[in-house]
Amino acid sequence: MTVDIKRDVFRLAQVFTISRGSRTAAEVLTVTMARQGVAGRGECVPYARYGETLDNVTAQIAGFTGGWADLPEALPAGAARNALDCAFWDHAAKQAGKRVWDLLGLPAPRPAITAYTLSLDTPEAMQAQAAQNAHRPLLKIKLGTPDDMARLEAVRRGAPAARIIVDANEGWTAEVYADLAPHLIRLGVQMVEQPLPAGADDMLAEIARPLPVCADESCHDRASLPALRGKYDMVNIKLDKTGGLTEALALKAQAQAEGYAIMVGCMVGSSLAMAPATILAQGVAFTDLDGPLLLAEDRAAPLHFDDNGVHPPAADLWG
Repeated sequence: MTVDIKRDVFRLAQVFTISRGSRTAAEVLTVTMARQGVAGRGECVPYARYGETLDNVTAQIAGFTGGWADLPEALPAGAARNALDCAFWDHAAKQAGKRVWDLLGLPAPRPAITAYTLSLDTPEAMQAQAAQNAHRPLLKIKLGTPDDMARLEAVRRGAPAARIIVDANEGWTAEVYADLAPHLIRLGVQMVEQPLPAGADDMLAEIARPLPVCADESCHDRASLPALRGKYDMVNIKLDKTGGLTEALALKAQAQAEGYAIMVGCMVGSSLAMAPATILAQGVAFTDLDGPLLLAEDRAAPLHFDDNGVHPPAADLWG
């Protein structure tokens, strides 16, 4: 098996800002593994929040010399393992002449309504973003500052009929969240994602949770679940956190068995990064696979989005 690692850059349609910073492009790693004329691909997005860079993730991938079964022991849950695991799945499907969901014994994925993310900005700018996207059924608002109330009000004015979920990206304190929570309910917010920093979220077990709270930065793989008990109602599963589709499917099954609702999310990447997650996004509470919608350019044979949501990938793209 030969493994090729390529750095790809996809321009964003507009500046994307969260509580930790802004970006104008998605910088990703594309892994292509080939054997006997069959090539499989995977994509990962190294994430600085977890100490990942393009360089150190490239080194992890390049240093892997084992087979598919060796991945969980050879590499930690994260971007490098994700790209390799998804490339292995793609290669296996193409070699067998089947789709990945057939290999898994699952029905073909159906389209899933996806959230569309509104970048953190001034209240006026966020109201304009909301109005421009008010036709979308589900909006996700990036917040995470002490003065987010005006932003919430502005988005609701801009999109009075849309369902809304909120992502604080670890940016609030327990006091800020407690103050905002009644207003989240009043404005029809259906879920709040990672209101407190991972590792400093024990207060979620002590304060009222009047709407579902979802663990994102606090949940990576199955090993994360014991620390979430009593603090969270939902987990956000992202392939770049779990280390690929294999662990993501296992995390979904175990989290559901333990009573958690499921959100399937993404980093800002191309359609290739989202494609495996469409298999996960079946029968879950929320899907947030809008990465390609935020790009000014995408892969060949990109994912298809319409009023029914994000569709499963064509075989030319992945799986």
